[in-house]
Amino acid sequence: MMPQAVSRPEGRTLLTARWVVGHVGGRHCLFEHGEVVYEGNTIVFVGHGFPGEVARRIDHGQALIGPGFIDLDALSDLDTTILAFDNQPGWKKGRVWPRSYIEAGPFEMYTREELAFQKAHAFAGLIRNGITTALPIASLFYRAWGETPEEFADAADAAARLGLRVYLGPAYRTGNQVVEPDGTLNTYYDEARGLAELDEAIRFCERFEGAAGGLIRTMLSPDRIETCTAELLRRTAAAARAMDVPVRQHCCQSKIEYDLVLKQHGMSPPEWMESLGYFTDKTLLPHGTFVSGSRNIARPGRDLEIFRNHGATIVHCPLVSGRHGNVIDHFGRYRAMGLRVGMGTDTSPSDMVMNLQAGIMLARVAAGSVDAVRSEDYYDAATIHGADALGRPDLGRLQPGAKADITVFDLDRPHGGQLIDPIQTMLLTGHGRDFSSVIIDGRLVMADRVIEGVDEAADNARAQAQFERLMAQYPQRTSGHPPVSEIFSASYPVIRAPAR
Repeated sequence: MMPQAVSRPEGRTLLTARWVVGHVGGRHCLFEHGEVVYEGNTIVFVGHGFPGEVARRIDHGQALIGPGFIDLDALSDLDTTILAFDNQPGWKKGRVWPRSYIEAGPFEMYTREELAFQKAHAFAGLIRNGITTALPIASLFYRAWGETPEEFADAADAAARLGLRVYLGPAYRTGNQVVEPDGTLNTYYDEARGLAELDEAIRFCERFEGAAGGLIRTMLSPDRIETCTAELLRRTAAAARAMDVPVRQHCCQSKIEYDLVLKQHGMSPPEWMESLGYFTDKTLLPHGTFVSGSRNIARPGRDLEIFRNHGATIVHCPLVSGRHGNVIDHFGRYRAMGLRVGMGTDTSPSDMVMNLQAGIMLARVAAGSVDAVRSEDYYDAATIHGADALGRPDLGRLQPGAKADITVFDLDRPHGGQLIDPIQTMLLTGHGRDFSSVIIDGRLVMADRVIEGVDEAADNARAQAQFERLMAQYPQRTSGHPPVSEIFSASYPVIRAPAR
């Protein structure tokens, strides 16, 4: 039996705050001085003047009670963005395997214990940022090939122990980008290995779907589109339909990816996927940035129309995209076209509020208009649209019958400024660390920023030590095998303390 998070309270609990994000008539609304009542793992009332009996009343004061965020691309790794932030191009800095590393035999750079720790550490970070449903993502740069069912069994244990709602599935692939000795990029394939890993991922789904009282759900997670063969994609789509689980496929993420797929298949990534009959209404596609007819890809085509017509969901991760100089063109246009757009964090910190803020700014810059997008458009993407992408009308909204996934966002912090609207304030001056309490499936998993059983300082120290061991191995999987000092630059000259 899986470990359980804190138990649910007996009887009904009534929460009040200055503001409550309710859901009426298919859209969010704001109840001033509102109430939320839940019992077990289900919301029974949202509004004013609950007429029934309750076992307890909790007033959160100057706060916003809202639904939990849905993170469709949630970092479950020790984030390596810091290693690429000022160190480019990626193929020279260990972010693409050199041919020499593949020929020597890729190996695991983390132990199973380290992988289990980093997932639990990341899951706690998600909860601290008001994320109640997460689809974990981690880098395969440090793996022998794909992820393993064993590490995801450990991830399921961690999620159940912490109380996080997750969709889990080990990532798999039939290929990997490779840097040739002359600096050109190609793809190395091992289809048999990838197909075997798909079979293991299917068995994982069959074993863990609905575990921990429904807190654990499953998905299929083929890696980036350019690292997959047609047979892998066909079998993935067939299995997803048979099991009715989501499929997350990184797609249209970079110019390198787009050009590789065009070179190999004579079609854009969306065109190729369509030709394979790949799409379902639970196809999730981070990042949807490099598409035909955009500022990023001049090639004419119908990439976005393909996504829309097949009901696929773009998983928008504006913070990590912006850090690498990219932006979708643009959020307001995608939504006006009828595209489904959910949100992902995909980087550290796993701060959805920061992602929504970055998204609004980038969308307005890309559109050249302040009217391109409003705060509620992005808040909807992180709640309603993320839940809809998973086929879960019981998530992402506070209404009777929905799951009791509830967050409390403090509005009285000194940095918050003056308030005219709680959502606008959140997306102007807020931080993920302004969430004070988080309830998932009716369990209080974080109270006053404290997660039971988690030593934040000790975990941070352990994460740093593990990260430094990873960095020390970088020369082995970097083109030319330069020393670490040449792979990662310093912002200014470093003057070390003299040895004693």
